[in-house]
Formats: sequence, structure tokens, C-alpha cells
Amino acid sequence: MRVTKTTGGLSLPSTAERAAVLSAPVVETSFRTAFDSFAALHAVEVRAPEAPRKLGAHARIAFWNAERLKYEAASARLLVGLEADVLMLCELDLGMVRSGNRHTIRDLADTLGQGYVFGAEFVELGLGDLREQKAFAGQANSAGLHGGGFVSGAALERPALVRLETSGRWFDGAFHERRVGGRIAMLAEIRLADARVLLASVHYESHTGPADRLLQTEKMLDEIDAHSPGIPVLIGGDFNTNTHEREERAVPGTVEKSLAADPRRLQAPMAYEPMFDLLKRRGYGWNACNDMDAPTQRTRPDGTPKPPFGKIDWLFSRGLKCSTPATVAAVDSKGDAISDHEVLAVTIALA
Repeated sequence: MRVTKTTGGLSLPSTAERAAVLSAPVVETSFRTAFDSFAALHAVEVRAPEAPRKLGAHARIAFWNAERLKYEAASARLLVGLEADVLMLCELDLGMVRSGNRHTIRDLADTLGQGYVFGAEFVELGLGDLREQKAFAGQANSAGLHGGGFVSGAALERPALVRLETSGRWFDGAFHERRVGGRIAMLAEIRLADARVLLASVHYESHTGPADRLLQTEKMLDEIDAHSPGIPVLIGGDFNTNTHEREERAVPGTVEKSLAADPRRLQAPMAYEPMFDLLKRRGYGWNACNDMDAPTQRTRPDGTPKPPFGKIDWLFSRGLKCSTPATVAAVDSKGDAISDHEVLAVTIALA
């Protein structure tokens, strides 16, 4: 499913609308009805920069899973320091109490004096994960949207949202929070020296495994080719390449045993994740785009998540020359984590 309808402001789900979904029977038809009814899931919010900047023959691009973008000032300082031409972002809140009920990507764009594109991955029916439910008990979300997008001073053309799945697997609360929606890839084109380049900001499912990631990859690549056939592409995302199926991770000792057999399994997951073979067959590379020796996870101030850490965030390119890849620590001025994911950055030019 590819959404190309754009708007200056998404239609925000009301408290009553979200409460009605929570009170409905927890069955597939309730999910489908809710998914169809939430207009925010079927449009892309766009605000162009006031004076779009023209890019030259190359551009610096950054991807970050910003973990709600809840640390407003520290996140802005970090991202300004990257001097990136385009920021590709996921895990962005709009109207979630855990991030101050703010429109986080719009606030970031305002701070940077740039434009943005935003698409909703989920309508959140509660306060978030178990940690957030405890921390914000008794409070309320003003809108309950969570998604991804782009921020840039350059023009972001032909924006679209690709929904990689609509399984409804988050609807019944089995993962300790209830949501309506599905994982997404956000698309937009930029121009390098007047040549079109497609950017994709991606967030894969965290509660499945390599087989499902392969399906999401196939869907994403097909939609990219349908949306922007034949042009260069840079994909950045949180791909959750943990190399294990969910059922395997639930068995005590499984991860430890697999790491004893291959200590670099989480750092170099290519042999365990068939999505890499598919990407290679479809013309994408990753070695030149990524700092291959750096894990992309870190522990938050609350002590979660805990090591061992791997490389689960990636950049993939087709038809581009990539250089100076970097992994940037997602910390504030005191060295405290502001996300459980590091930032990826790379310079791209036409091949």
C-alpha cells in the first residue's frame, strides 16, 4: 500500500475515537475498521521550506531512529552538528504524552528553519511501552500518532508513505501496548545537480525475525521501483537485524549459544538475514554506506536495553557513490543517551 495523498496537517484522532477502538472487541474486523477510519494513516503531512536550498553534486544524509524525539533541545543540537542536507528519521511522536504531547518533527523543523515530511506508522491507543505506561500513568495523549519522515532545507519532492504490512499484530496487546497501523517506509525525492534521487526512511518490525524482514524488504523494494523507477536510491532504516526469529529469542540461552558459535553474528548479520541477499540481487550495496565496525544500539539512562549490541540500523544504496560513512553517538552534552539508537551518516553523489 502506497499513500501519495499530501496535506498540510494530518487529521488527528480524537480521544473519543481512540477510546471507541479500545472498547471494541479485540478481533481482526475491529482492527480493519479502525485502520480504515483513521484518516491520519492515509495521508502524508508536508511542509516545504520557505526558501528551498538547491543541492550540488553531493549531499550529506543522516538516518536516525530518534526514539520518540522526546529530548527536544539535545536532539536538535546533535542533528545540527551533523551538518546534514537531509535527515531521515523514524520513531517520531505527534501528540504523545511521553514526548510532551508535541508535534516532534514539526518542532525540529522549526528549530532548524527547514521543511519536513511526516507519515503516521501507528495510532497509539495507550501511553506506549511498559516503561512509558508506568512513567506517565494517569496522563493522556492528545493525538496518539507515531511515525517517520524527513527534515531538510532542500525540496522534498513526490513524498509517499509505503505501508510494509497491515497484519494488525500490535492490535491485541500481545506486545504490551495496543496500536492501529503497521510498519512503514517513507519516500521522498531530492535533486543532486538536478538529477532525481529517491530517499527512503524505514522502520521494520521489532517483534518478528529474518523471514518477516525478507517479506518487508521485498515489499519496500517493489514499491520503490513502482514509485521512482530507474533512479538512484538511498535507503536508511532501523531494520532490527537481530538474526533470530522471535520464538528463538524467547528460549533461554539461545542467543548466548549462537554468539558463542559466531561472536560477530550481531555485528555482521548478513549470513543470517536473507534480506541482504535480496537487496544485493536488486542492485543495492551497503559496505561503502556504513561504518561496518560500529554497533548502532546503546543503553538508555534507565538501563535498557542491555548488551550484547549489534548493527541493526543500515544504509543501502543503488546507483550512488557513497563516502565517509559515520556512526554518531546519540548522546547529549553530558554523555547521556537520548535514543537507544546511534545516528548514521553518509555522503552521496551520483555514480
